[in-house]
Amino acid sequence: DLHSFPTRRSSDLPTGQIARKISESREHEVVGWDIDEALIRKLEKNQIIGVRSRTELISQFKNEVVVLWLMLPATVVNEEIGAWIKILPKDSIIIDGGNSNFRNTQKNNKRILRAGMKFIDIGVSGGIWGYERGFAMTCGTDEKEAYEKIKPILDILAKPNGKHALVGRSGAGHYAKMVHNAIEYGMMQSLAEGYHLLHEHTFGENGIDLVATTNVWRHESVINSWLNDLASDIIAENPDLENIDGYVSENNEARWALEAGKAQNIAMPAIQSALDIRIRSQKGEVSYATKLLATLRFKFGGHNLNGDKRE
Repeated sequence: DLHSFPTRRSSDLPTGQIARKISESREHEVVGWDIDEALIRKLEKNQIIGVRSRTELISQFKNEVVVLWLMLPATVVNEEIGAWIKILPKDSIIIDGGNSNFRNTQKNNKRILRAGMKFIDIGVSGGIWGYERGFAMTCGTDEKEAYEKIKPILDILAKPNGKHALVGRSGAGHYAKMVHNAIEYGMMQSLAEGYHLLHEHTFGENGIDLVATTNVWRHESVINSWLNDLASDIIAENPDLENIDGYVSENNEARWALEAGKAQNIAMPAIQSALDIRIRSQKGEVSYATKLLATLRFKFGGHNLNGDKRE
C-alpha cells in the first residue's frame, strides 16, 4: 500500500480533508505531521497516524515508497523542501499540492531530482468542498512513472465527481492552477458586479427580488455555475450582506498570471481589473460587490470572512 502524509504550516481546512479522504478509503495508511499540534490531534481522530517530527514520520515507513504530500503557503515551500530532501530516502516522491509559483516549482524540481527523488506539482481545486464533491487536480512532472505510482491516491481524491490528469512537464500543474485561479478572479468579479447592479436598482418604490432572480438563473441559464449557485445561496441567506466588511484578500496567483501574460504579450484586462478591485478593497474601497466577493471566498474556500490580512 502507498502511504501518503499531508503536511502544512497552518490549520487550513483542505489539508485535513485530503488526509482524511485518503485514510477513509481504507486503501492506504496516512501519516500526518504539522507544526500545529491541534491539527495533528484533529487528524488522529480520523484514523490518521499523527507524528511530531519529520524523522518520526519517516520511521513509520518500512519497505514502502515514501510519498510526501506538502500543502504549504508559497512563502515556505523552498524551506520545507530543503529540510525534507536532507532526510528522505532516495526514490521518494514529493508532491507540492499548494498554490506555488510555477517558476519556483521548476527550480525545486531540479534540486529534488539532483537529490535522487521524484517531484510532482499538483494544482488542487475544489476548496473545502473537495472532500464531498471530489478534487480537480492538474499534475505536472518530468517523471511520468511517479504520476502513475500515485494514481491510486488521486483516484480516491477525485471521487465522486472530480478528476485528475497529467497536463505537462514540471511546473505545468501549478501553471494550470494559476490560470484557473486567475479566471476565477474574473468570473467572481463579473458575478459580484452584476449582483451589485441588481441590488441597487429600484422600480418605483421596490427593488428587484434578488433571491428570486438568482434562483431563476440557477436553472439552465447561460451564466449558471457553481460560483453562481454559491452566490445565490449567499444572497438568500443575507440579501444585503450585513456585517460583511468587504475586504477581499488575494493569494498572488492572479499576479503571477498577469506577469506570465505580460511576458507573452497577452493582454488580460478583466483579470487585471479584478485584482485591482481586490487591492483597493484592502485600502478601504468596499461595496456590495466586494462584500459578495469576500463571502464567496468564504463559501468555497473557507477563507476568513472579514479582513483576512494575513494571506
